[in-house]
Amino acid sequence: MSSPNFVVIGECVADVVRTGDGAPDTVHPGGSPANVAYGLARLGEPVALLTELADDPYGRLIRAHLESAGVALLREPSAGDGGPRTPSAVVRLDAEGRAHYAFDIGWTLPAVDLPFPPGHLHIGSIAAVTAPGAAAVLALAERWRGRAGVSYDPNVRPALMGGHAEAVRRVERCVALSDLVKASDEDLAWLYPDRTPEQAARHWLGLGPATVAVTRGPAGAFALTADGRRAEAPARPVEVADTVGAGDAFTAALLHARRAGAPLATALAHATAAATLTVTRPGATPPDTAELAAALGGWCGG
Repeated sequence: MSSPNFVVIGECVADVVRTGDGAPDTVHPGGSPANVAYGLARLGEPVALLTELADDPYGRLIRAHLESAGVALLREPSAGDGGPRTPSAVVRLDAEGRAHYAFDIGWTLPAVDLPFPPGHLHIGSIAAVTAPGAAAVLALAERWRGRAGVSYDPNVRPALMGGHAEAVRRVERCVALSDLVKASDEDLAWLYPDRTPEQAARHWLGLGPATVAVTRGPAGAFALTADGRRAEAPARPVEVADTVGAGDAFTAALLHARRAGAPLATALAHATAAATLTVTRPGATPPDTAELAAALGGWCGG
């Protein structure tokens, strides 16, 4: 295949959504990096995903979902008895539609090379900090840093992060390899309980990124840059179905807008609108180009 605009590296997860009201479980394709790849493809970006999938029911569901949007998978699903299962997570929704996760996941990506030079490399979530596969993720980020843009979303999952000090060290290593970092205020509160989101974002800027963007749920989002700029975008009030995949939709739209040359404030509004649209429907279902353009009053980078 020709070199895509984006290569995303990280996990796929089958989200088994459980509402607690007696309704049957619903399975949605998920996993933060997979959601970002899917969101980029929905916005018309050529994108490839380096991940791990098994040839099992969850794996086939996720593969069909990704390929339906045009995401190219860089590894074939594994098959055979005794092999890894496709990761899954039981997702419980609270009264406000916020998602809480219980994971069944392993991440064993071996050392690999990409079959083409990436235009931009996105890493994140469980795959960037979970041994043994995290070593392969970081090796690729280190290899391409300076030759391609690198972005990172920690998408903190405390139950999978181990000891707090070690988790912070691993996250900060990824931050230092990146040009753009996105995090939620909840991520930052867990990593740095004694700092405000803005203080934590400024700390990260000191590690090397050019831009740090922070989502704040109904309070919107802000972004800081190493050269002293600050941008904000308010959230729009909507009826929330659930928050699954909202942060990933934000990341995909932010990357898409920045690649299209949008100024930071415009890109932040673009990303916030994408996240807002995503929370109005169940599962990680980010907008396509037409939906996002309509929400933005007609502007959509291409």
